[in-house]
Amino acid sequence: MNLHLQHQTALVLAASKGLGRAVATTLAHEGARVVIGARNQAELEQTAAEIIAETANPNIIAVAVDVTQPYQLQNIVNQTVKVFGGLNILVNNAGGPPFNKFETFNDEQWLAAFNQNLLSVVRTSRLAIPHMRVAGGGRIINIISASVKSVMANSVLSTSMRMGVVGMAKLLADELGPDGITVNNVAPGLILTGRIKETLPPGDIEAALKEKTANIPLGRIGKPEELAALVAFLASAQAAYITGATIPVDGGSNRGIY
Repeated sequence: MNLHLQHQTALVLAASKGLGRAVATTLAHEGARVVIGARNQAELEQTAAEIIAETANPNIIAVAVDVTQPYQLQNIVNQTVKVFGGLNILVNNAGGPPFNKFETFNDEQWLAAFNQNLLSVVRTSRLAIPHMRVAGGGRIINIISASVKSVMANSVLSTSMRMGVVGMAKLLADELGPDGITVNNVAPGLILTGRIKETLPPGDIEAALKEKTANIPLGRIGKPEELAALVAFLASAQAAYITGATIPVDGGSNRGIY
């Protein structure tokens, strides 16, 4: 399927590795102009060079950003518009907060999770929306967690903040629908990234992964590219009638009916 993204500009956050990188690469394969953001400039520039080499798409730029810093978010949006003339697709993404039991976290840790995983989505979406209105429409896609669909042990910080994103996306979908801007969430389950190890109990990682995959109907861990394919579709014109949705990419591990 041709997703017709050749004249679209996308901003992908936390894109130097993992899910963000996979999303940026897939969008670049589809011909989109892509701005990638992450905190480490050297790592980010290396990623940009590798995406250009892999996709033969020269329209990839790297802009360092810490999503907890408002002025840095403003800068990356400004750079996106300055270099490519607009902003059509925003992929909100950030590393998750630490895992542990509720009583182990203090106020400082709760506030850090709020800034990183909820307020960053608020700020970046607020900055992007005016440019999408000028363009006559746009796509906001939030990468969150399957924990919003099914309880994950020790994920109280992540789940609390991601649930806030889900609620906000529902409201934004309603408010921005008349502008042709869709807002959706993608909720990854067990995907093969470095973050997986943080969700596992200490000990034999291979054994723990095997135990987890036993509960997945497809019997395996997901690939970042499989999640990225959904994000690319949601970014396309073909997905224009999908908004306010939270879509799991989890191999069927969530048995809930909804």
